[in-house]
Amino acid sequence: MKCARALSLGLLLLGLAAVPAVADSSPSASPSDDTDAPTSAGTSFRTAAEVDQGQRATASASTGDYLYWSFPADARQRPTVRATVKLPDKHASATWQIDVYDGLRRRQACQYGAQTRTAAQDAASVELSCTLRTVRAWSEPWADDPLPGTYYIRLTTVGLQAADLGLPVSAEVQIGSKDIGGSAAVDGSLGEPLVPGIAVKTEESDKAAEDSESSVAVLSSIEPDDGWASGWWSDRWVWTGIGGVLAALAGIGGYALTRGAGRPR
Repeated sequence: MKCARALSLGLLLLGLAAVPAVADSSPSASPSDDTDAPTSAGTSFRTAAEVDQGQRATASASTGDYLYWSFPADARQRPTVRATVKLPDKHASATWQIDVYDGLRRRQACQYGAQTRTAAQDAASVELSCTLRTVRAWSEPWADDPLPGTYYIRLTTVGLQAADLGLPVSAEVQIGSKDIGGSAAVDGSLGEPLVPGIAVKTEESDKAAEDSESSVAVLSSIEPDDGWASGWWSDRWVWTGIGGVLAALAGIGGYALTRGAGRPR
């Protein structure tokens, strides 16, 4: 009877512990307020328009322009960038391409998605997408893994004919991400996220006591809603607790089965 009660209690604890694990593995990045989304794009990395995840940014441009946006991505997130380009009524066939760069301006490969597409002649629009690899909290210096920080989007057309150069187009970009959870957790983290100006800002804060008139670096104003690398809690902790409970139950069950009936009379 004692063994049965212990097993029942263990199963109850197992069911309760599994609830937060399921909730933690659900997709993240709830939609933001589109009223604050930018209505124009930058023309370089330095002037990239800042977009929060979930927002829908728009921009009007000319065919042949380079359009840049930036967005934050934290550890254990798998960002997906989607872009829609509305083309003029009359145009020739052209190929559009979307590229994503990390905070070190390294081009990140798309895990899947239509990163490059060719718009047929007189097509109304073209849609592109790029799903990155899961952002890691830490990586080796020689690796090309995505790291927490600012990511840049570049949208442009390649193989453009001279007759179509300068035609008006409108672009729409939206970023979302999925929280992968504890399966993507690693033993380590960056000292600072890869955000523009973070190194200069750290140096200035160290010298603030010595020089009060030192210039302050302009940091990127976008970051995750709950701060950088704040999601330290993951379902990895939950499954670790479940493993401990199962090990304890296995020990109790093994003892109950092997202890015998006691001393013989």
